Amino acid sequence: MQSRELFVSAPGKVILHGEHSVVHGKVALAVSVNLRTYLRLQSTSSGEVCINLPNIDTFLSWEITALQPLLAGSKAEQRDPKELDANLLKKLREFTGISDDSTDTRSMAVLAFLYMYLTVFAESLASITVTVWSELPTGAGLGSSAAYNVCLSAALLSARGNISPPLMAQQEAARWSKNEMELINRWAFMGEKIIHGNPSGVDNAVGTWGGFLRYHSGNITPLSWVPILRILLTNTKVPRSTKVLVSGVKDKINKFPSIMKPVLESVSAVSCTCEQTLTEMAEHGPSAEHYNILEQELIDINQHHLNVMGVGHSSLDTLCRVTLSKGLHSKLTGAGGGGCGITLLRPETDTSVIQSTVEELKACGFDCWETSIGAPGVQQHSSAALSPDVLKILNSY
Repeated sequence: MQSRELFVSAPGKVILHGEHSVVHGKVALAVSVNLRTYLRLQSTSSGEVCINLPNIDTFLSWEITALQPLLAGSKAEQRDPKELDANLLKKLREFTGISDDSTDTRSMAVLAFLYMYLTVFAESLASITVTVWSELPTGAGLGSSAAYNVCLSAALLSARGNISPPLMAQQEAARWSKNEMELINRWAFMGEKIIHGNPSGVDNAVGTWGGFLRYHSGNITPLSWVPILRILLTNTKVPRSTKVLVSGVKDKINKFPSIMKPVLESVSAVSCTCEQTLTEMAEHGPSAEHYNILEQELIDINQHHLNVMGVGHSSLDTLCRVTLSKGLHSKLTGAGGGGCGITLLRPETDTSVIQSTVEELKACGFDCWETSIGAPGVQQHSSAALSPDVLKILNSY
C-alpha cells in the first residue's frame, strides 16, 4: 500500500448537444457537471476489504482469505486492462449471488468494486475500507456510475502504487499526469462494462478528463480552453428506459429515413456550431451574442429536434415552459422521455430570477440544482479541502 488514506472525487456528466445522434455516427458534445462523487480509501490491518455506499444504504465486507481463491486461473494483476476477465467475473457473480441478468444498482456497484479491487491488487490483496458518497442522483442519466468507477479506479491504482498520488504538501487538490489519467480512464471503462454491458465510453471519459468532450463515430476528443458555464440542472424524476428510447428513434429512422436522417444531420450541425461558439468564448471572452446563439439558436433548436425524434415528455415540456416564462432556455439531456434537463444561466441573470425559477420547478415535483458545467475531472483532495458536510459523511463509516 502506497497510502494510508486518500480522498478522490469525479464529476457527473450531461450531454450538451447530440443525444441519440452518437449511435448513428454523428457529433455529440458531452460535458462535466459540477455535482461530484467523493471517495475515501483507508488502509487497515483488519484482514478484510470493506465497501460503504451510503447513497444506497450498503455496507459490505469480506475476509481477504475468502476472496483470494477467486483469483485462481484468472489473468492475475492487469497493469493495463484491455478486456474483462470473463472467468473472474463469473466467479464473482457466483460468490456474491448476483445473477447474470441483474441490473440492480447495489449489485452492479458491488460487482464493479470487487472486480477492480481483485485485479488491481491481485499480487497482494490489501486490507482497505472504501467509502463512496455522491451528490449525483442514481439512474438519472448524469453519469453517476461512471463517476463511481472513475473514483474507484483512481483510488485503487494510487493505493496500489500503479500511479503516483499527485497531491503534494500544502496542496488542496491535484490531478494525475496525462498517461496516468488515460490508465484511470481505461480501468473505469472496465467498471462501466460490468455495470452497463456495452457502454460508449463517453461517461467515464468525462469523469476522468472533465470539461467538454467531442464524441464522433466512437472517437472521444477532450476540448481545451472552453468556458465554465452556469446552469440549472433539473431532474424531472420521471423514470425512463434508455434502451426503449434508443430503439424508438431507430425505428423512426428505419420507417422515415428521408425525414429522420436530415434531423440527425441537423443535430450534428448544432453540436459543431456549439463547439465553435464555445471555442470563440474561450478565446475572445463571452459576449451577449454568444449567449444568444447558445440559448435561442442552439438550445431551443436542439430541443425541437429531440421532440421530433420522439424522446420528449410532458415533464420536459413543463420544464421548458417554466424557464421560458423567466426568460431562460432549457433542453433535455441524455435519453429523454423524462429524466433530466439543463437550463443555461447568463452571467447577468438576477439571483431572484434563479430563485423563483427553482421554487417553481420544485413546486412541479422536480429536483433542481444551480451548478456549473465544464468542471475539472478526477482529482485527489486533501481532507482539509473537502466541505465539512462531505467530510462528515465520508468519516462516518
